Amino acid sequence: MSTLLIGRWSMDNATLSITASHQVDDEDEAAVDALTRPAFANDANWACTFPVDTHGHAVQRASEEFARDDDAWLDDTAEHIEPVTP
Repeated sequence: MSTLLIGRWSMDNATLSITASHQVDDEDEAAVDALTRPAFANDANWACTFPVDTHGHAVQRASEEFARDDDAWLDDTAEHIEPVTP
């Protein structure tokens, strides 16, 4: 299983807001497309699948691999998980 996070970067790229989270079978591109297509039609502009089983682990990875690298803040509005920062 993998966790698909869907969200939106702010216009100034200072905040990545996670708005949805879904469990998907590994490499199930049809499921990912079915979930991201309507989200992107409704204002999402970011999605990523992580090979982890929980939302919390996926949020941590998103923070480390996307937000932290750009000195951005990650806001998990889906489940309100706070990423661990070093």
